[in-house]
Amino acid sequence: MADPTLQTFCCHHTNRTDMAIAIMQEFNTDAYNTVCMLSSTMGMIGAIYQILPREASSNSYRRRSFSRGRDIIVWLAVADLLASLGVFVRSALWRNFKSIIPIEGDMPNVVFCAVLSAWIQYFYMATWIWTLCYAVDMKLLLGDKNGRPACYHVLAWVLPAILTAFGLIILYIPNANCHSLTSLSSALLRILPNYFATYVLLAVVMIANPILYVASTRDLETAVLHSMAQMTGRERRLIQTVRLKFALINVVYYVCWTPNLINGILLWTLWFQLPIKAIITLWYIMAVTNPLQAFFNAIVYQSWTRREKLRLECCQDYKSSTASLHLHMIARTDSDVHVSESSPLLNPQTGYRQKVPHVSINGSSSL
Repeated sequence: MADPTLQTFCCHHTNRTDMAIAIMQEFNTDAYNTVCMLSSTMGMIGAIYQILPREASSNSYRRRSFSRGRDIIVWLAVADLLASLGVFVRSALWRNFKSIIPIEGDMPNVVFCAVLSAWIQYFYMATWIWTLCYAVDMKLLLGDKNGRPACYHVLAWVLPAILTAFGLIILYIPNANCHSLTSLSSALLRILPNYFATYVLLAVVMIANPILYVASTRDLETAVLHSMAQMTGRERRLIQTVRLKFALINVVYYVCWTPNLINGILLWTLWFQLPIKAIITLWYIMAVTNPLQAFFNAIVYQSWTRREKLRLECCQDYKSSTASLHLHMIARTDSDVHVSESSPLLNPQTGYRQKVPHVSINGSSSL
């Protein structure tokens, strides 16, 4: 899982009566790490499926919209893949070689734990921002505005680095003894900034995404009415499908990350009367839901109105050669056809083409 609580376990534990030790005494480390390994494996499978190339539409407008939406989805999957990989590696090594809590003087384990914790936190923060960028891009697309891919990349890769470095440097520097604090003020100065850097970003995305998706749905209704000048059953089904897709994207995000917020609230409000069983239950829930974000995303971000086809390069070469042969045969046949009244119906260059307006939803839903 990705949570500041586990990052505090990377500190030296010189006080055997510390609350963290009391919690870990009731914590089945092998079982927990096994759960993390299974859920992170499922997450990596979902992320890899999202990254695999898809066949774009033959329509040029839809192809551009498809490419625009796919870029964000792919980068979201890349961040999810690397985060799940970090969870898997940490859990596998903890389960087989290392203790989850470094003992006094065990600096290699502290460094190992801190580096992997920073890796996981960084890439999961990147997934939160890519999730927000997708919602922003939907709003821009339905408002007939260009996307901001350069801004998306800067925001998604630089901001998590700043927040991760800020929180973990304060937590670990200078001696990684964050559990030997003697006063409440020192605990607030050393430990709280990391929680703040993590949970504020998480909460901002939770608040902003539903607002953006509600506004995007209204823009879609306006776009459909302006392009079709009517609201038939087909248009209503389109809007309901997109609204459902937006809702499920939000549901996935909330299911995967709400337990983390609850865990943070319980830790900082009930520390001296901490319900240990409740905290351990939340940790197991987070061990399942956090890495499974990529698996759920592979379901909700895919196209809902047309079947997605994976584009494999070996098959593409075969299809290209077959299509070229087919077009060559058609050209030879057309050269022998006598032009008549029915020729415009057969000839795409002279035939009448009806221009049907449509709305493309990042390649996922189209009218």
